Amino acid sequence: MPRDETTGRRTAQLRLGRLPGYVRRPDLARRNSEDGRAYKKGWEVRFTARTEEEITEIRDLVIAAGFAPARPFFKGHQLIQPVYGMAAVQAYLAAREAVEAAEESARSRRTGPTLGIPGQTRREAAPAAAAAAAVAASAAAASARQAHLAEQQACARAVGSTGGEVSPAGRPS
Repeated sequence: MPRDETTGRRTAQLRLGRLPGYVRRPDLARRNSEDGRAYKKGWEVRFTARTEEEITEIRDLVIAAGFAPARPFFKGHQLIQPVYGMAAVQAYLAAREAVEAAEESARSRRTGPTLGIPGQTRREAAPAAAAAAAVAASAAAASARQAHLAEQQACARAVGSTGGEVSPAGRPS
């Protein structure tokens, strides 16, 4: 097999990891039981799509990756493109892990170095900082309420001592 065909197939398999879909695995307990011959479920990847154009793109990519797509079908409000076989499932899961690892490394590069707690990034520390700011704001609001209450009590005492007449500045006249 020429090198560029292998490279194209590997690239297509990696692109499969970005497609929305899920894996169905056989229930080995049912397969190994007495009525195991009646249990026909096998390994399967199901790619989901909303339109027939998406299904066509998925089919082309599956073929480029070296797998044989089965006939698509409707399930709910989605089109499903099944691909049968353990090799297809393993390729999809490996591609999915590669995509998730690449996204995780990109995410860690964006957030910068970790803080004091190992494994905690700046993004994870943001809620803690927001909570600290909220505590400080509530403390400031509480002290402002206390100051306002003290001012109201002083005004009430002043009104009581002058018979109800208070100057615009809040002092007894």
